[in-house]
Amino acid sequence: MRGVLTRYGTALAGVVLFLAFAATAPVFLTMDNLALILKETAFLGILAIGFTLALVTAEIDLSVAEVASLAAVVTGALVHAGTAPWLAVAAGLAVGSVCGVANGVAVTVLKVPSLIATLGVAAIAKGLSFMLTQGVAFVGRWPSSFTGIARGTLAGVPNLVWLLGATSLAAWLLVKWTRTGAHLVATGEAEEAARLAGINTLGMKRLSLTLAGACAGLTAVLLASSLSSAAPAMANDHFLYAIAAVLLGMSMFEPGRPNIPGTLFAAFTLKVLGNGLVLLGAEYYWQDIVLGTIILVSVALSASGTGKAPFVKKLNFRR
Repeated sequence: MRGVLTRYGTALAGVVLFLAFAATAPVFLTMDNLALILKETAFLGILAIGFTLALVTAEIDLSVAEVASLAAVVTGALVHAGTAPWLAVAAGLAVGSVCGVANGVAVTVLKVPSLIATLGVAAIAKGLSFMLTQGVAFVGRWPSSFTGIARGTLAGVPNLVWLLGATSLAAWLLVKWTRTGAHLVATGEAEEAARLAGINTLGMKRLSLTLAGACAGLTAVLLASSLSSAAPAMANDHFLYAIAAVLLGMSMFEPGRPNIPGTLFAAFTLKVLGNGLVLLGAEYYWQDIVLGTIILVSVALSASGTGKAPFVKKLNFRR
């Protein structure tokens, strides 16, 4: 029973939270509201999955939100200028991936700790976002071929949900069912031992940070498509929630380790929490208070559940 609670206790608490809001919050169980929660989970979940992939190799990417904002600005600028939507989407994904590559090079070639390297890239991305927009958002009646990416449905299910599922499945299969995934995990668990075993640990770190950037780029495209606008710092509200989703996910399924199912379930739980508080009439600041509490408690649960320091303590802040 203790083992079950260690692995699934936090997830069960999320289920209880959902049921509590279902019983107390007006219109919580309506189809429109549940669809809204799932759509909001898609933005957060994809961004958090990228953060998770970086953390698998014991690196932390603090640039994901600013990179997503920059990618959204580039995407929005191209759509606003009448560029073909597919080219704008490709540009947004490319911007995120290039920023991820920059993070990887800074960490593995320049030997800058990921905490510092990603903060530097975040600052550059923020500056570029404001340079491109001059502080003014790109807004307009954009073509349905672009806005339909996030607003459309397939077989009655929102496209955002399909994209979240596809991204989550791809990330899970990569980590759990491929040799590359095994090398990513080995690099994060015991870098020196992995290197001595012949694993290209530096390459794995570059790959994980590049994938984190690519996920930020995908999030950016979906945000711009959904909102029909692009502005500097438009993804910043998702930053702390992404960190919270990853840390909360580390307290379930695979306690003490970053894992895709945990991140996905935690992202959904966080969006349920925010939605339920709004429907109950809670003041906006309670969401921030609860979010900070969740970050602290999730790390504590991760440590107590495994009997050792949480995975985040393995991060290399010194080179």
